[in-house]
Amino acid sequence: MLLTYIIIAVTAVVSYLCFKNREWLDRLSMNPYRVVRNGEWYRLITHGFVHADTMHLFVNMFTYWSFGAYMEQVFPYLGFGAWAYPLLYFGGMAAASLYDLVRRRNDEFYSSIGASGAVSAVLFCSIFLNPTEKILLFAVLPVPGIVFGILYLVYCQYMAKRGGGNINHNAHFYGALYGFIFPVLLDPSLLPRFFENLRGFGF
Repeated sequence: MLLTYIIIAVTAVVSYLCFKNREWLDRLSMNPYRVVRNGEWYRLITHGFVHADTMHLFVNMFTYWSFGAYMEQVFPYLGFGAWAYPLLYFGGMAAASLYDLVRRRNDEFYSSIGASGAVSAVLFCSIFLNPTEKILLFAVLPVPGIVFGILYLVYCQYMAKRGGGNINHNAHFYGALYGFIFPVLLDPSLLPRFFENLRGFGF
C-alpha cells in the first residue's frame, strides 16, 4: 500500500501549493492546446496532481484510497509485476485525457485538472476483478459493483452530452473504461473469470 499513500501525499502537497499559486496550477493543468502546440506532453500526467479545492481533493483521494490500497495488494497476488499498479493509475490518468486532447486541441482556453480519470481507472479495475462486491451508490445505498459501474458510465455519458458545469465527465468515462480493460490486457485469462463471477451472481 506504500505507493498508494505516496501518491496521495504528493497529490495533496502539490494541490495545496497550487491553491496558493494559480500560476503553478496553469503550468500543470491539462491544456490540450498547449500539449499539441508546444509539445507539453507532461500535462497528461501532471494535471492529476492538481485540484480545484479541498473538497475536490478529498473526494478523489478518499475514493482512491478506498480502492487503491486494495488493488495494490491484489496485483502481486495476480502475478502482475511491480510496474502494473502505477501503470494502472498513471495510464488511466493519461487515457482519460485523450478524448479532450483530440476534441479540444484547438481551444487554447480549455483546461482540466484533477485525478478523477486515474481514480475511475482504479475503481473500475476493482469492479472487473470483483463485480459482485458491494459499492455504496450515492455513498449510502449498497449495490453490486457491476451495477454501480453501469450506472456510473451511463451517468457520465448523459452529463457529458448535456454539457455545462465544471466536471469533466468524459475523463471519468474514459478513465473507467481503461481501468476495466486493463487487467485483461495484462492477463486475458481473467476475462472468462469475470463472466464466471457474473454467472454466479445470476447474470
